[in-house]
Amino acid sequence: MGIKRHGLSIGIEQFNNEFLLTIKALGKLTHEDYQVITPMIESALAGIEEPRIKVLFDGRQMEGWELRAAWDDFKLGLKYRGEFTKVAIIGNQKWQKLAAKVGGWFVSGDVKHFQDLDTAYNWLQR
Repeated sequence: MGIKRHGLSIGIEQFNNEFLLTIKALGKLTHEDYQVITPMIESALAGIEEPRIKVLFDGRQMEGWELRAAWDDFKLGLKYRGEFTKVAIIGNQKWQKLAAKVGGWFVSGDVKHFQDLDTAYNWLQR
């Protein structure tokens, strides 16, 4: 039996009141993954008035979510939906393209699906 790796890694860069939040997902995400990542995101954005956030979500190695983790992801998106100016979702699965469409219903900014990293970065920088 092999080891099942999973989790989220994040990076946050700040330029004045604009942020680039990079998230890379690995394996099947759990509620515990969100318990670790959510306070990190909240701490990075605390104290910034009217932050503008661009998100690069790399899901190329993601297998999905446990049900509770999917709920955690939805709540996190709703909490910051007014601050997200652009969200780029990278992946090669049909459900990721659908997730970009559905995510666009709940986020005030643009949400778009990409198959490669360079195209996503270029879109975020416009």
